[in-house]
Amino acid sequence: MRPISVLLADDQPMIRTGFRFILEAEPDIVVVGEAADGQEALEETRRLSPDIVLMDIRMPRMDGVEATRLIGEEGSPSRVIILTTFDLDAHVVDALRAGASSFLVKDGPADSLIEAIRTVAAGDAVLAPRVTRRLLDRFAGMPSDTAPTVPPRLDRLTSREVDVLRALARGLSNAEISLDLGIGETTVKSHVAHILGKFRLRDRVQAVILAYDSGLVTPAGRTSPVPPERD
Repeated sequence: MRPISVLLADDQPMIRTGFRFILEAEPDIVVVGEAADGQEALEETRRLSPDIVLMDIRMPRMDGVEATRLIGEEGSPSRVIILTTFDLDAHVVDALRAGASSFLVKDGPADSLIEAIRTVAAGDAVLAPRVTRRLLDRFAGMPSDTAPTVPPRLDRLTSREVDVLRALARGLSNAEISLDLGIGETTVKSHVAHILGKFRLRDRVQAVILAYDSGLVTPAGRTSPVPPERD
């Protein structure tokens, strides 16, 4: 199989060197380029079309959030994993709204970085359910320049899809949603796929953002009613 191509975007050369050393020890991962700021990250993504962009949030010229947003708007197939210094960085939710598929703390274990790259490259988002809930409960109510100006139309969803979306926003895994709603895990996966397809979302992290930004779920855990539809 073709190795996973990775672009490293960080304004600190030593950080990039460290990540390169870790990743190039893996037989299925290849570092194809580096960028020292968000603008360069955008340009190199256009040029190289890497599978994964490891994107620092705080960089000169253009920060990682704006670079992530532009990568998504241009329809790039590259997926972004945000790198942050702090576990609960307020900018992380902005980056997720902008289209990032995951976030990692820079001083985390190397195994977590490698696993995240493989998982995101395979098409899945990486945010542990408890981390999803903790992040969004803390930051979802904060204003964001990247939040949609028009609330998404949740009336496209069936009542069961609304139930699944609420469960996603609570940080539940597919197995937990299956138990909570009394439906099969395969059915849960099907509902998640329908939600993503109807709103052209890249992954379940974006679905959680949708639930909060639409007002379906609030950071305090209160839910807003949605007109029922047939299953």
